[in-house]
Amino acid sequence: MKQLSVLVTQKYRPLSIAAILDVFQTVNNYYQESTGKPFFQVTLVTADGPSGTSPFQEEFVTVPMQQAPRADLILIPAFRNGSLPAALQENAPFLPWLQQQHRAGAEVAAFCSGVLLLASTGLLNGKKATTHLAVANELVAAFPQVDVHPQAVVTDDAGIYTSGGATSTFHLLLHILEKYCHREVAIKIAKVFAIDMDRDQQSYFADWQPKRACQDELVSEAQQRMETRFRDGVTVEEVIRDLPVSRRNFIRRFKMATGITPIEYLQRIRIEAAKKLLEQRQENITGVMMHAGYEDAKAFRQVFRKIVGLSPKEYREKYAG
Repeated sequence: MKQLSVLVTQKYRPLSIAAILDVFQTVNNYYQESTGKPFFQVTLVTADGPSGTSPFQEEFVTVPMQQAPRADLILIPAFRNGSLPAALQENAPFLPWLQQQHRAGAEVAAFCSGVLLLASTGLLNGKKATTHLAVANELVAAFPQVDVHPQAVVTDDAGIYTSGGATSTFHLLLHILEKYCHREVAIKIAKVFAIDMDRDQQSYFADWQPKRACQDELVSEAQQRMETRFRDGVTVEEVIRDLPVSRRNFIRRFKMATGITPIEYLQRIRIEAAKKLLEQRQENITGVMMHAGYEDAKAFRQVFRKIVGLSPKEYREKYAG
């Protein structure tokens, strides 16, 4: 029997833990019926004691981490929206325990924003990781030694697992079940929970928001011009034509202020505009392309797929209803 520990963190997202426990309870029920015994021994682990535990303790054993058994696999749930900085600070007591368990042979998986707690242990250094698209930039900035792949749904690197946002939790759970149990079990659980097993990227879930260059008035002015004139097919050269800056210096300042190049910024503005039009289904794809500031259909499709992960037609079919 595999020893599975699920962290009951401070500010955990209830849906995240509920999904994890529901899946593993379903797996254990399946094994109980077919073999007479469960496959996983599930333990809820808290940083303190049973007094401050969770509503799940009626069905699962809950222990403080000092009393937790050596785990084969540890799962870190997502955090509630808007709670990330405080959550990382409040859950710092878990870090030495996670490191100790990993040294003793435990594999570790983190889901969605919980990946940042895993990164805080140092166990992700030099390894591939993903997380919710909304906090991917925070992961990159705070943990530069982590090899972040924000478009990925699931990563698996030497026994350290991560998942993207929200429903990507189920895809990582299926991946773990396929490794620990058998593909037949993963397929069975996918059918029980109505999960498509073939999702390999999450780029099309992103709603990109521009980062404002509040400290650099010149860059801020350029951003405003791009957002106002992108439908006219404006180029970077036209944007900065009367600004007191060279092209090379502008690119350097723009990337420092926003994190991306001016060309990437223009592309993202145009693609976000195209996405909104495609969702409304009021224009044909050629009309969408023109409204977004593109004249070359091939270039439009290439940039759209690069950023979104789908073609314009596939995106419309997915979201336009």
